[in-house]
Amino acid sequence: MILLRAVESLQYSPLQQPAMNRLSPTCFLIWILGCRLGVAFCNFAFTILGWFSLCLITSSLQAQNPIVPPGVYIADPSAHVWQDGRLYVYGSTDERPNHFCSFRHDVISSADLVHWTLVTNVFASRGPSNQVPYANAPLFAPDCQYKNGVYYLYHCMPGDISEGVATSVSPVGPFVHSTRMKLYGLEGIDPCVFMDDDRQAYYIWGQFGAKMAKLKPDMTELDPATIHDNVVTEKEHFFHEGGYLVKHAGTYYFVYTHMGRASRPTCLGYATSKSPMGPFTYRGVIIDNSYCDPGNWNNHGSLVEFKGRWYVLYHRSTHGSFTMRKTCVEPITFNPDESINEVEMTTQGALGPLNPIDKMEAERACLLHGNVRVQALAPDNDELAGIKAGDCAAYKYFDFGAGVGRFTVCVALGAKPGTIDVALDNPWGASIGSVSVPDHGSSGTWQKLSCAIGSVKGVHAIWLRFDGEGDNLFQVDWFQFARN
Repeated sequence: MILLRAVESLQYSPLQQPAMNRLSPTCFLIWILGCRLGVAFCNFAFTILGWFSLCLITSSLQAQNPIVPPGVYIADPSAHVWQDGRLYVYGSTDERPNHFCSFRHDVISSADLVHWTLVTNVFASRGPSNQVPYANAPLFAPDCQYKNGVYYLYHCMPGDISEGVATSVSPVGPFVHSTRMKLYGLEGIDPCVFMDDDRQAYYIWGQFGAKMAKLKPDMTELDPATIHDNVVTEKEHFFHEGGYLVKHAGTYYFVYTHMGRASRPTCLGYATSKSPMGPFTYRGVIIDNSYCDPGNWNNHGSLVEFKGRWYVLYHRSTHGSFTMRKTCVEPITFNPDESINEVEMTTQGALGPLNPIDKMEAERACLLHGNVRVQALAPDNDELAGIKAGDCAAYKYFDFGAGVGRFTVCVALGAKPGTIDVALDNPWGASIGSVSVPDHGSSGTWQKLSCAIGSVKGVHAIWLRFDGEGDNLFQVDWFQFARN
């Protein structure tokens, strides 16, 4: 996967020196002029030159999930395909392990689900680019909709002044001039706007019980006569929050954060109806992000059709926390009975099985058992850390073809020795190789360690099983296989 990354955030913070090595010449010129002429110039320049700048900024990534790069944490993904044929994902931006979200929104987009573009600071509720004069609070999950040449960003915040809408002529902003949405006493979070085939727009929002109303033609006001409360509920549908509506083959699919397993909102569930405002019949679970991180709490996502195939977008927590979440994507299938098969979390995501010869970044594990978690190693690199004896990490799936002969892993040594066992298909699966990790008097020395690999052919999941003494055995940065 190639990531095209825009550093538009520099227009707001010229002191972000670590990002300077990622600037194209065009972006650098804009940044310098912005320092001298102010934020207004930067907004104008990036609007006009943004796509040209993006094309000059590249870095390589080998795997599909997560679809955001190391050091970037975008949650609550709301996916849309606009008139240019690209897939756009709008979401919350996490910045701290002990707080949900932040005061800005970023957007990622792709023309092929392989090459991704990140545009930062498309909308903010604090700082020089603040577009929410009537409130000062973090931005929770957003959505976006398009009508007559204008993109409408629907945003929300905690508290009594909860939801608003800003506009732009571009799908990646900047979104400006936010106005508060009048919700007629039914304040809530997590807005979604669904556009039906007849071009009638519907506004969805709320926690524990979903609310819905038709939007007036201006896309900024509810029609109060159409407000429905408890369209889906916690009691009947396991609804928690994060409603999202799509239409497939004449059936409306209401997708939402589902808390029917272990009384935790880790699933995306769905209900169906022949009418956009229900009644909706509960159908089940599409994906469960349990075991993405030991501190994981919630899930939130959307469904989208892209180039003839349907996908579910969701997030995974990192850092042993309920936040620092990363957007992921999996293909889904609709059945003739209007049901959707539940899918598993994978590393390959929208792509097919991965090439084991390519370097696999350790943070792309799709399942983590025990205390092990993904955490930041550097501003542009993540790792597996917090590893204890008995922990394991899964990567799904690799196509080994006719086989491989060697396994190499990059490890930061711990104070005591340990092992990394390579198993097939399950955490209790057959071992195909084991790496001995030596101790080091002071932790943190990185080494590449290797072992021979037994016979393995075809498509398999790989599980790394960790053993040793102590609470933090070692850290893992990456691994890869080699042919005989």
